[in-house]
Amino acid sequence: MKIIQTKLDFIQYPLIEKVIFYRNVIAKFKGNPHFPVPDISLSDASAAVDALERAIIAARDGGRTRISEMHDQEKLTDTLFRNLAAYVNRIAAGDETTILSSGFHESKQPTYKSKAILIMVDGTHSGSVIFKGKAIPRAGAYLYQMAKGAIPLTEDGWILCGVSTRAEFELSGLDVMCLYYFRIAAITPDGLTDYSEPVSKIVV
Repeated sequence: MKIIQTKLDFIQYPLIEKVIFYRNVIAKFKGNPHFPVPDISLSDASAAVDALERAIIAARDGGRTRISEMHDQEKLTDTLFRNLAAYVNRIAAGDETTILSSGFHESKQPTYKSKAILIMVDGTHSGSVIFKGKAIPRAGAYLYQMAKGAIPLTEDGWILCGVSTRAEFELSGLDVMCLYYFRIAAITPDGLTDYSEPVSKIVV
């Protein structure tokens, strides 16, 4: 039987999403009776996340030194949260509820299976994003949906933001530095495919 552990999926997150994730972990640790004395102090973890956020902002001018400093701070912060994840594993001893209470994800989360695969990238100008979907055989059109701030609890919460005959589509007019979720489905002779797993993106 597979032992449930914390996932290190956060290592692959985009920088801004890492900051959001790490702040959530810190918030979940505060006052949590399961983790009274973490291996990494919450003040050190919080200071590292603050430094990472400052480094991200400073690197926006594209200077090599600042970009290098940003990546150095990212590695340092990632290491701290890897250590926190190891601490959670030790304390939780495979208990799923305890792991989830830490803000980290657990290793046995169900995998969302979908027919369409979607990647979101920055658009050609500020406030825009580009959907890069996997082409679906016999697709006559693609539907693009979005949600701002959080994944909707019901299907009615999704907003149709575009229709295209191509699996790639650029969407403009979004709020900068806001978190959005996006998904895609295709219309084929057999009907509408399942929507892809929601993909999060901070708009820049």
